[in-house]
Amino acid sequence: MAGDAARRPRAFRRSPGRGWRWDGTEGMSPAAGPAPSRPFGGRERGRVSGGAGERRCRQRVPGPGAMGPARRRDALRLRGGGSPPLLRLFPGRLSAFPLFLLALLLGFASLLWLQLSCSGEGPAPAGQHRGAPRQPCPAPAPPLPPHEEPSWAPHRLALLVPFRERFEELLAFVPYMHRFLSKKKIRHRIFILNQVDHFRFNRASLINVGFLESGNDTDYIAMHDVDLLPLNEHLDYSFPEAGPFHVASPELHPLYHYKTYVGGILLLTKQHYELCNGMSNRFWGWGREDDEFYRRIKGAGLQVRRPSGITTGYETFQHLHDPAWRKRDQKRIAAQKQEQFKVDREGGLNNVRYRIESRTDLSVAGAPCTVLNVLLDCDMNETPWCTFG
Repeated sequence: MAGDAARRPRAFRRSPGRGWRWDGTEGMSPAAGPAPSRPFGGRERGRVSGGAGERRCRQRVPGPGAMGPARRRDALRLRGGGSPPLLRLFPGRLSAFPLFLLALLLGFASLLWLQLSCSGEGPAPAGQHRGAPRQPCPAPAPPLPPHEEPSWAPHRLALLVPFRERFEELLAFVPYMHRFLSKKKIRHRIFILNQVDHFRFNRASLINVGFLESGNDTDYIAMHDVDLLPLNEHLDYSFPEAGPFHVASPELHPLYHYKTYVGGILLLTKQHYELCNGMSNRFWGWGREDDEFYRRIKGAGLQVRRPSGITTGYETFQHLHDPAWRKRDQKRIAAQKQEQFKVDREGGLNNVRYRIESRTDLSVAGAPCTVLNVLLDCDMNETPWCTFG
């Protein structure tokens, strides 16, 4: 052991009650006093003695530039400085999972504090007593509706659906058309024009009402039957700038195939519909208002356009109406039979008489629509066939 001691550059001895003291160096006697100590980071540590026995410690100590985080903490302890408070919280080696768990807990605590501070259940801010009212948390900005995205068509369609007591068809129509038009990125609003008066059904007058009530945020309309669903995704519902566009053309409609037919589904710009003065209000009951409107279109100098390149024929649409279950009002009363073939050159948008009983925005299977409960008025002197009596 004496030979080993001669090879150690520094040695300490622990004396009872006096702590650590210098014991000597190579080539120096104890009486010569301690040699100057080397700066921290030297090559070796000396022999350590204590109590009745001795134990040796021989360890290579790297320089400051080569020490890792764990060695640096050990070095700080040897110098008497101790570990920084933050380092004491972590183990010698950190992994990703404890850090992730700590971040998750901090985030949850922040959200909980924010919720309590907004609801008034948390501690009151400095300078504010407990019962004082607090400012509510700011509401998050609503997300941009899909149909408001810039990639959608710039025009907006008003889908006008004349309606009376056909709820089964309506429940299928609204969500289907909303999905169909949204898939084609056509901005749209669906208006259900529900006739709630006691007169006979008047499809043309309801379309006039829908046109007047559709607002300035729509710039073209679709006169659309509630029992007709488009099955071919290539059917065009875009803005009909060149003129009226008859989607349910005679070549595609499952029931009506004559050349002058413009019923079922017809698109017009609002400007063109005004040019025609809308539809005639003289047609109470079912049928003939479309044929009269075709004459109005021709009289306004407009050309009806129809789909091209559609190869699905009469399978292009699904017709929901069951004539055996729901009878159409095809009665002709008084002079109606003679009057139905005449062109109404005076009536239309300018003289439709109605009142909106209620206006309700609702959702059908997630599809938005607006229901207008419409009370039509009838001039018994002009159209006595508006009632069954």
